[in-house]
Amino acid sequence: MGAACNVFGQESVLYKQANVPTAQRVEDLLSRMTLEEKVGQLSTLLGWKMYQKDGEEVTVSKAFEEAVQERHIGMLWATLRADPWTQKTLTNGLNPRQAAVATNAMQKYVLENTRLGIPMMMAEECPHGHMAIGTTVFPTSIGQAATWNPALIEEMAATIALEARLQGGHIGYGPVLDLAREPRWSRVEETYGEDPYLNSQMGIAMVKGFQGESIASGENVISTLKHFTAYGVPEGGHNGTSVSIGQRELHESYLPPFKSAVKAGALSVMTAYNSIDGIPCTSNGYLLNTVLRDDWGFDGFVVSDLGSISGLKGSHHVAATSEDAAKLAIDAGVDSDLGGYGFDTYLLEAIKSGKVSQAVLDQAVRRVLKVKFEMGLFENPYVDPQKAAREVRSSSHVALARKVAREGVVLLKNEKNVLPLGKDLKSIAVIGPNADNTYNQLGDYTAPQPDENVVTVLEGIQNKVGNTAKVEYIKGCAIRDTTQSQITAAASLAARSEVAVVVLGGSSARDFDTEYEETAAAKVSEVGEGEVISDMESGEGFDRMTLDLLGDQLKLVKAVQQTGTPVVVVLIKGRPLNLNWIDENVPAIVDAWYPGQEGGNAIADVLFGDYNPSGRLTISVPRSVGQLPVFYNYRNPQRHDYVEGSAAPLYAFGHGLSYADFAYSNLEIAASGNAQSPAVKVQFEVKNISNVDGEEVVQLYLKDMVSSTVRPLMTLRRFEKVMIPAGESRKVSFLLGAEDLRVLGQDMDWLIETGDFQVLVGRSSRDIRLEGKFGME
Repeated sequence: MGAACNVFGQESVLYKQANVPTAQRVEDLLSRMTLEEKVGQLSTLLGWKMYQKDGEEVTVSKAFEEAVQERHIGMLWATLRADPWTQKTLTNGLNPRQAAVATNAMQKYVLENTRLGIPMMMAEECPHGHMAIGTTVFPTSIGQAATWNPALIEEMAATIALEARLQGGHIGYGPVLDLAREPRWSRVEETYGEDPYLNSQMGIAMVKGFQGESIASGENVISTLKHFTAYGVPEGGHNGTSVSIGQRELHESYLPPFKSAVKAGALSVMTAYNSIDGIPCTSNGYLLNTVLRDDWGFDGFVVSDLGSISGLKGSHHVAATSEDAAKLAIDAGVDSDLGGYGFDTYLLEAIKSGKVSQAVLDQAVRRVLKVKFEMGLFENPYVDPQKAAREVRSSSHVALARKVAREGVVLLKNEKNVLPLGKDLKSIAVIGPNADNTYNQLGDYTAPQPDENVVTVLEGIQNKVGNTAKVEYIKGCAIRDTTQSQITAAASLAARSEVAVVVLGGSSARDFDTEYEETAAAKVSEVGEGEVISDMESGEGFDRMTLDLLGDQLKLVKAVQQTGTPVVVVLIKGRPLNLNWIDENVPAIVDAWYPGQEGGNAIADVLFGDYNPSGRLTISVPRSVGQLPVFYNYRNPQRHDYVEGSAAPLYAFGHGLSYADFAYSNLEIAASGNAQSPAVKVQFEVKNISNVDGEEVVQLYLKDMVSSTVRPLMTLRRFEKVMIPAGESRKVSFLLGAEDLRVLGQDMDWLIETGDFQVLVGRSSRDIRLEGKFGME
């Protein structure tokens, strides 16, 4: 132990000096490390086992001390995570102050009890809020994207980063940039939808918000992009299974969001569980070295997804031994092992036997150490517990959660202007399994939250009307279970009310009876006779065969509708569901996705007209699973209808109504330059022709009329959310450049071809209001 204190105390040692360039500090530290210490820096262990809580006191655990001394670990993951998988609850988990105390204790132990005093780096789940107790819970990513407001998402990401950093976190896992083109897949809610351009803009916003101007600010975290790549289109919707796409589709559709986020400065990338054309992403050197590093200039580190290195042997069967799996991963460009059981002793053995070179190991360690130095962890390893207690989930953060949820609410249908509801209503029936269910509206990757921190739809409506209207509630049915339904009672309540708000959908809420895979994905298990079926039908591991509303939900809404009372259906869910009957029979439909802790207030704001809905769909809603895939920007030729019905989705990408009406006019297109350096200015006017102020999401799509390779039917190229007061007009202008016009040619080179392009401007991919053309010579 004396040696550890001796080395730590030598501030003249080069790597300890803050004014020395990072590259020199890295090389100096690397030269002092043993083989075991180097491999340890690449291990990212499960963090929630690393603290001991006794009443209000929090200390490091024996497991942490052993991991540091015996395995020389350099990183932890999900230290502050609480959920049924980790078995951490509101009782035995950590509040923000305790979390800061715990991470400080870990840093102190490492700095004072190891030979080199290398600080720990803590990674936390942060897709829609820091996944920890007492934090601010925002809408899941599919709801964030529905805002079509990157500036707002950047503000949200900065808030998430601050809350994680105040508690001792350094890395935020997110954003998820997978294209969701398979709605049966369990993780749709974690994505931004089906479109490469929109996903790119949301990804850029998240990276900028997470990382800010400097990752050494004490308020920002490193952004880890997930999951590299094409994870969101598994065959049959089975999470993590193989993906069959060609190189052209990979480069034109699935890689651009990641490339945009890397160009925005993202410092970490996570590999995906799936394989692409027979090559697992965790051992794909073309993706991780050639594309990510050589072509894009990525300068951060790559982390495996949980268990994906060992999965090369156990799942994909491309490695005969664990040492071979470790070799495949690190040679392909994986720098960090999430979980700690993919590298560790297996990588050590692979190096000692000569399977993996010291040079490859050193390069991976350099990438990890570089980030630690750049974050300033050697100079400022600790955080302030009192500041964490004071600023996490502040009133301003809660207000922001409401704003994001509100802007992400999508008005799908509003026949005869049923919405907004009148302020003079005297009786309101609130019905449905998601009307007053705290956890069902939070989505997957959410820690337990005190009930008082979450506003349900019922509570939001009660908050809105106060004592002016009688609000009565009945659950009616569960999401899946059919043994406790109250259909007749629900219909009776609706019959004696002026309006019925029926809140349906799905759930990603895990419970403590759920079983889990090694990867933390939930297992779908058989339910015994007499057991109550959980609500969970979405979230990692819960893939679907159909998209139908489960349980007695459709029976419930049919019974309510038959009473003749006006019905408003509110959907809280993580994936598109079958809404055919509801669309045909219910006058008003509102989609809120998983709206987070302020969802009830946000939905009530929309229902009663205190906020004019501006959300738009970022994923198409199919009529049937038989249509899948049904994303809007499929490749030519145009699809024809089926024998049984339309090939078009029920609701198209970009769809969303407003309480205002808008007129588009005066399209002007000015193309200059040539195919080598094009510049196209598109300008038009949008007028609010109603008596209600509203935000319009203007969307510009492009169609390449003739090209050397088959192109999408149409492609989103620009969008903007514009506030337009009643009766006023706004001029909107977009500038298109080379990246917007290029095509991946037959020889797999990017080029801009001569010929005509069609410009399509409108309210959605199916509601085009203006059309024009320009040519490239």
